[in-house]
Amino acid sequence: MLVLSRQRDESIMIGDNVQVTIVDIRGDKVRLGIVAPPEIAVHRKEVFDAIQEENRKAAGAAPEDLAEVTTQPRQTGKRPRR
Repeated sequence: MLVLSRQRDESIMIGDNVQVTIVDIRGDKVRLGIVAPPEIAVHRKEVFDAIQEENRKAAGAAPEDLAEVTTQPRQTGKRPRR
């Protein structure tokens, strides 16, 4: 783990396109501002862990669990022909 010291309004770069800035420090809490391209997901760790757990559960779903989802008619967003 890399540990860095930063003061308010100072930043670090992750790769070429992710910037993390210290926005505010109040007591034992630090507020971070993160600038990243839209294709890079940014989540709090507990949210990331919850997403991963849901993905693991979905990957283990039996075909009969998905029957309702797959039998629904697919909507394409196109207008019907006249």
